Amino acid sequence: MIATIFHRGKEFKVDFFKPLDISIPLTDKKECVSAWYVEPMKLEPVVNGSWVGDVNKGGSVNFRNITFNPHGNGTHTECVGHISKEFYTINKNLHRFLFVAELITVLPQELENGDHVITKKILEDHLKDVIAPEALVIRTLSNGLNKLHHQYSHTNPPFVTKEAILYLNEIGVEHLLIDMPSIDKENDDGKLEAHHAFWQYPENTLLQKTITELIYVPNEIYDGTYILNLQIAPFENDASPSKPVLYKVF
Repeated sequence: MIATIFHRGKEFKVDFFKPLDISIPLTDKKECVSAWYVEPMKLEPVVNGSWVGDVNKGGSVNFRNITFNPHGNGTHTECVGHISKEFYTINKNLHRFLFVAELITVLPQELENGDHVITKKILEDHLKDVIAPEALVIRTLSNGLNKLHHQYSHTNPPFVTKEAILYLNEIGVEHLLIDMPSIDKENDDGKLEAHHAFWQYPENTLLQKTITELIYVPNEIYDGTYILNLQIAPFENDASPSKPVLYKVF
């Protein structure tokens, strides 16, 4: 299905029959991606007396309880409720689901202390010739298939500097997607400077903005402009498991 989309004075054509999924599924397998010291997702059949919600154990249907943490068990999208005292939910604050997005591939800069960071200059160099996108998708190097099952806890993965986030605010990025577990450093004493800067919380809170973490963009998807379909489950929580899908424009 070919559709035409107009954005900031430019026309984009997109084929919605050719989706490019950039999510990592939640799974109860031990080799699942994981962060923030959480256990893998759990799937457990409901037991009610002699009845078990598992067809392979004699039940009439599969009827399972699911236990997971959206921030640590797979691709997820979060709103400002992740850092706010107020109870904001992703379901109430994400009202649109289609956005013009730019996909970039970056090599984080190594600092003297061993941190690897995505700086303002890195983003400026990649976006200097781009019409300011509504959404930015960041793929980091290296980009092996190990990202689909990597255990990120205690590894100090790459993160985004506060100055880089302020630059994205300046150019109007409202939805940020990254293949790391967080835009902030794993251990920063709870400051979460990049999160606070992105949402401008609490001084000028921007409720409509979202951050999506733990995506995976296969190497065969090239850098460039796409339409992003940001799909979430309707959780009344700060974050939800999500399925971001890209569509190439032409």
